[in-house]
Amino acid sequence: MKNLSAFGAGLLFGVGLWLSGMANPVKVLDFLDVTGVWDPSLLLVMGGAVAVTLIGFRPLKGKISIEKTKVDMPLVVGAALFGLGWGVAGYCPGPGLTALANLSTEAFVFVGAMVAGGLAARILPSQDPGA
Repeated sequence: MKNLSAFGAGLLFGVGLWLSGMANPVKVLDFLDVTGVWDPSLLLVMGGAVAVTLIGFRPLKGKISIEKTKVDMPLVVGAALFGLGWGVAGYCPGPGLTALANLSTEAFVFVGAMVAGGLAARILPSQDPGA
């Protein structure tokens, strides 16, 4: 039952990404282009995500603990690479996986690079002295 719930949640998330246009890199890049032909429609997607988070996490307040992450160089570099990749490709991980349904070369290259980056992070030695 747990796997079925996870599949259902993932399917709903993917359909939401698809319907909202987040799986379309042109729409995402138009949203990021605030000095050109800016498309603010993805603000509605973000607003909906924030609303669902506020409603969904309120019952969990006090029942889960979230550790504060130390801002260090690997975090800053990783965030910068994520932002650079998002700005260049128009994909982030969730929409990138959803965009595989387009069978576009760009989506397959993005997901391949994402998987390679994840594998490299596991293989390369950690720079964290506490690890």
